Amino acid sequence: MTVNIEKFTISSKGFDDLIDITTKVQDIIYKINKKDVVVSIAVASPTASIITIGDETGLGADFSELLDNIVPLNKIYKHDTNWHEGNAHAHLKASLLGSNLTISAIDNKLVLDNNQKIAFIDFDSKPSITQITVSVIY
Repeated sequence: MTVNIEKFTISSKGFDDLIDITTKVQDIIYKINKKDVVVSIAVASPTASIITIGDETGLGADFSELLDNIVPLNKIYKHDTNWHEGNAHAHLKASLLGSNLTISAIDNKLVLDNNQKIAFIDFDSKPSITQITVSVIY
């Protein structure tokens, strides 16, 4: 088994900024040029997540609203009382969704539906530049 690791950075605005990274991940798979692989996409941030989501109008906003119902922005959290950063909601949302995703690529192409994308979501209360790690296993 071989693992090929590639990294890239992404700039985000925070506050549920959802960014499509499908093309960047697919380009890494093309570059490695192995027929069938397993791909692990990870973000080393306690306030961000990697997910798959349908690439359909309004779905990102609906997803953000769903998470806001589960983890409201205007609630007083113990983390915010202790750290005074105002981003407990970001930590909690990221913990719910996780920081990595594993997906297959067959015949050098990600196994995704036509209306599905890989997305990075930044939940923090400020803009950030975050590193994404893509591990391709074959």
